[in-house]
Amino acid sequence: MREIKEISSLQNPLVKKVLTLREKSRERKKSDLFVLEGQRELQLAMKGNYEIDRLLFFSDIISKEEILALIPESKPRPEIISVSRDVYQKMAYRETTEGILAIVKSKLHTLENLKFTNKNPLVLVAEAPEKPGNIGALLRTADAANLDAVIIANPKGDLYNPNIIRSSVGCVFTNTIATGSTTEVIAFLKAHKIKIYCAALSAAKNYIETDFKHPTAIVVGTEATGLSEAWLEQSDQNIVIPMQGEIDSMNVSVSAAILIFEAKRQRGL
Repeated sequence: MREIKEISSLQNPLVKKVLTLREKSRERKKSDLFVLEGQRELQLAMKGNYEIDRLLFFSDIISKEEILALIPESKPRPEIISVSRDVYQKMAYRETTEGILAIVKSKLHTLENLKFTNKNPLVLVAEAPEKPGNIGALLRTADAANLDAVIIANPKGDLYNPNIIRSSVGCVFTNTIATGSTTEVIAFLKAHKIKIYCAALSAAKNYIETDFKHPTAIVVGTEATGLSEAWLEQSDQNIVIPMQGEIDSMNVSVSAAILIFEAKRQRGL
């Protein structure tokens, strides 16, 4: 077994690298690396075939033996580094933590790389979501429903923002995700003969009365502005969740969950 390195200085270049990756989207994109924190997130990333570059741990919380046991024999073993309390507290992002941080290699999330093994795919498309909490909630719903893909059109940030990783409880690693412009995503869906159902108020049909049993994309926009005109022009059918209160919209992740699980119900779950 390789010797495990130790870091006790806050001035160590690796400490600065972790902080930069955590805080700067530009650095994450430039280096194709990001930081995750926590045992569950690490295990989900490895299950999702992410390559772990370096694994850092604080031995007062988790032992070397426990760290080694987390890494399957079938996976390449990353460089493992023990860090001091001061270093760990400096790098840790979450208030409650499990003594684990990792530097991980990003994946490409292009539409070209998106392949469907299911001949009758069910896909969630979210246009220009901005709030990490909403993105995380959408990814959790997609994981719960075992969707064939999540596509983010006109993304406003990067998927490896630590707030998205945290709010998705690691579901950013469990979903098949692709990104592209609205024009590219629409062209992709049409090329794959996937029906486009847009959550919108105008010319909309009650979602309960909509047939989701064929290849389907459920498309949601932001709560503030909804979907762009391009989606509404290309929609096979606008769908709506009837409201009985004073407002005419719900949180985007709640709306998406209702629509997705109605589609799953029609497909026999």
